[in-house]
Amino acid sequence: MNKVMLIGNVGVEPDVRYYEADQAVAQVRLATTERGYTLQNGTQVPDHTDWHNLVFYKRLAKIVEKYVHKGDRLYVEGRIRYRSYDDQRGARRYVTEILVENMEMLTSKPSVPSSLVSPADKPASAAVEQGETEACPF
Repeated sequence: MNKVMLIGNVGVEPDVRYYEADQAVAQVRLATTERGYTLQNGTQVPDHTDWHNLVFYKRLAKIVEKYVHKGDRLYVEGRIRYRSYDDQRGARRYVTEILVENMEMLTSKPSVPSSLVSPADKPASAAVEQGETEACPF
């Protein structure tokens, strides 16, 4: 089984690109942090942060483009993929990516008066918070 579940913070604005027939791919850097702690002998173990390369395709990529920004907290599920390529100098480079299959936005957005936002522009979390019953866009 190849399954990855992460909760973390978006490090930079998503990079979204379009290819054939309006299909999208989005790349996001996600930081996950293990909090530091103190051992019984008094030794301090510092926080440890790992950075993950997330890749979203098609519909999820368009949702990321519209609603995900630097600093947002995300929960993602997907699978891990390893690949390699040769850079411009001919050196072999190795990349580890998470191919995201499911995402949940954990950052609450500031409330905007409903008269300023059309129902189609609201993310699903905003629709649920306000008790609306329209279909979830993801």
